[in-house]
Amino acid sequence: QVQLVESGGGLERAGGSLRLSCAVSGVPSSSTYAMAWFRQAPGKEREFVSAISQAGGSTDYADSVKGRFTIFRDNSKNTMYLQMNRLEPEDTDVYYCAADRYLDLVLRISKEDYREWGQGTQVTATP
Repeated sequence: QVQLVESGGGLERAGGSLRLSCAVSGVPSSSTYAMAWFRQAPGKEREFVSAISQAGGSTDYADSVKGRFTIFRDNSKNTMYLQMNRLEPEDTDVYYCAADRYLDLVLRISKEDYREWGQGTQVTATP
């Protein structure tokens, strides 16, 4: 069974940068998995941040992070990343890695489209 483990979260000043990682294990390769990042604040629904296709050729971003965040992956290392630049206090959330096996290249942005989830990593951006 596939397992996802996030890392890289922490405390950062507004305007600074963090890089999140999501390590995939339990399967021979991550290359058959569409993947995405979501985030969730206490008492709120989990919301879409960014998605990436199986080979990394297509990406999508929420409007709130477009131009500041970059999603990419290295399937030879079974790892996906989220580079977060120019952090804002509103980016403070628990960030979750998501994955699921798909044969097509549709970029899915609904949390219901993903069956596998990591445990989450806390990101805090201070003013």
